[in-house]
Amino acid sequence: MELNEYQILTQETAIYPGKGTVMGLVYAGLGLGEAGEVQGKIKKVLRDDGGEITAEKREAIAKELGDMLWYVGATATEIGVSLDDIAQGNLDKLASRKERGTLQGSGDER
Repeated sequence: MELNEYQILTQETAIYPGKGTVMGLVYAGLGLGEAGEVQGKIKKVLRDDGGEITAEKREAIAKELGDMLWYVGATATEIGVSLDDIAQGNLDKLASRKERGTLQGSGDER
């Protein structure tokens, strides 16, 4: 599946308040808190399973990543940017940093 196709398909299940307005952006953006759910599942791999990623834990993490991806797609739609453009922009930014030797360090504009 292509990223833009996924983004378009998320709209079939995008039922939330304020869709298409700043409130829709707030709603979708707040959903990015799903990243914390991913972190929680990974933390439990360390705490409960001694660092072993079982098939069950792998599936649980993947499901949470799916939820997070849905909110990324919805947020991108709310700001009118395609996931393909976001992905390409990120790769371009990282390639530029690599070329300039600034992959490590801090700051958005390095």
